[in-house]
Amino acid sequence: MRNSVITISMVLTLITTACVQNQTQPKQTAVTPAPVPKEVPVLSKTEERKTSSRGMDLAEPVAEQEYSMSNFSSSGAVANRGFGPMMAYDMAIRPAGAPTNREVYGEIISNGVKQVAHEPVSTFSIDVDTGAYAVVRRHLNQGVLPPTDAVRIEELVNYFDYQYASPDIADAPFSVWTEIAATPWNANTHLVQVGLQGYLPDAESRSPANLVFLIDVSGSMKSTNKLPLLKKAFRMLVKQLDEQDKVSMVVYAGASGVVLESTKGDQNGTILAALDKLTAGGSTHGSAGIKLAYDMAQQGFIKDGINRVILATDGDFNVGTVNHQALLDLIERNKNSGISLTTLGFGSGNYNDHLMEQLADHGDGNYAYIDNLSEARKTLVNQVSATLETIAKDVKIQIEWNPARMSEYRLIGYENRLLNREDFNNDKVDAGEIGAGHTVTALYEITLTNSAQQRIEPLRYQSEKIATKVDSNELAFVKLRYKKPGGDRSILLQHALKTNEIKQLSNTTDNLRFASSVAAFGELLRGSKNLENFSHQNILQLARSARGNDPHGYRGEFIRLVELAQSLDPNS
Repeated sequence: MRNSVITISMVLTLITTACVQNQTQPKQTAVTPAPVPKEVPVLSKTEERKTSSRGMDLAEPVAEQEYSMSNFSSSGAVANRGFGPMMAYDMAIRPAGAPTNREVYGEIISNGVKQVAHEPVSTFSIDVDTGAYAVVRRHLNQGVLPPTDAVRIEELVNYFDYQYASPDIADAPFSVWTEIAATPWNANTHLVQVGLQGYLPDAESRSPANLVFLIDVSGSMKSTNKLPLLKKAFRMLVKQLDEQDKVSMVVYAGASGVVLESTKGDQNGTILAALDKLTAGGSTHGSAGIKLAYDMAQQGFIKDGINRVILATDGDFNVGTVNHQALLDLIERNKNSGISLTTLGFGSGNYNDHLMEQLADHGDGNYAYIDNLSEARKTLVNQVSATLETIAKDVKIQIEWNPARMSEYRLIGYENRLLNREDFNNDKVDAGEIGAGHTVTALYEITLTNSAQQRIEPLRYQSEKIATKVDSNELAFVKLRYKKPGGDRSILLQHALKTNEIKQLSNTTDNLRFASSVAAFGELLRGSKNLENFSHQNILQLARSARGNDPHGYRGEFIRLVELAQSLDPNS
């Protein structure tokens, strides 16, 4: 009996080894990109054309056929994901039927507390991305807490419209709002809210748009929450366009090609027909698609108009230029020529959140994650002007804290947006953009000099006292720099924060209280040590008291998500 057990064990071992090798060996060869064909069929009525900058020839259209990237492949086969030995091992030990999760998120090292005596100036670039909020929502709706690095707190806070006072476009493209109150989670600190409200012109006043839809139709986009959802989302956007706009469409998988030449925005039937023909199949040659999309944007360039590539993908580039820095350099060059980039993320399992955020940041654009039709409507209908039209670029904030009134501060979020002090006055340093009607919110947690408790102990051998020119009622001096679209020189705005602006939390606007509840939720999801004993229940109470005017139900949805997180958190 003993010998028979050993024999069965040995047989099972051999079978397992053979299975792993069988999974691994053939798939290693599939990492090599499929050859790009010399002739590429396109779905347009344009005669054969050759454009050397695209690195390929584009042939005559194939009429009335379902379009997929198999048309661009010499074999027509759907390439595999190129599993290496580690992935094969993962497949061998993972329970049968369990999904493989290869999602990518950039590492976040949370901001620490700074002493005003040693670091009196804080400088950062604004951020209007909202992708992290939708990613967090998707995880919670799937019944799991999100990965820590998926939670970029500033994107959670900026998901919401805080309805700050509208600016006068004659003075500046955005207004500045500040508010100070006691911190909800710490009796010894205060919160400073800095808000920007972008000017929103009438719909009839929007600049004409030259848009290039760059759509991933690779095999990884087959899932219902990817290409099918993407097509429904773009249908919503198309219906917002008119005769002053124009749209072209580029797709990519094993290769890339044009499926719609530049078409007037009011030709909905033509645009939607090209969109409806898209099907998924092949590997992901994202770099070739991006290059071709920028070529199309250059050809249709509108002077003094909106020129934008809208990339829709799961971000899983696996062939072509896998050097992401080379892609970022390409996007930077085209940004300088007046073509911006918006990224729309879709799907799960292999989603590359980090790449999607970085591409948009380098392309003077914004990043949103589309996890359902409601999010598609928010991004591409309700906020279409903010998504498409930039009203201020390279927006930077710098705050000098008064050491006579303050001892410590901490910027909540914006970890990957921090700038050096000298970057503020350097117009060559890139920063964030504000779209028409966008709101931007930043929160600082500060400690006053007369606070009962300081977070950082004083030094034994050095004095914390420093001389100050202004021992007044100013807490801080806020400075902002921005450039007009197409401009090269920045414009300076300045605003002083006064001690007499400090309020009790109950006397503040809904804006500050709701923003602080969202920030606290982000801190809780990240396992922050800064919240003292502030719990999900405290967050819910604060958010419910500040829900205010909620026409689209976004704040109500946030409250539901906090409830979900509370039920999923083993420590709650």
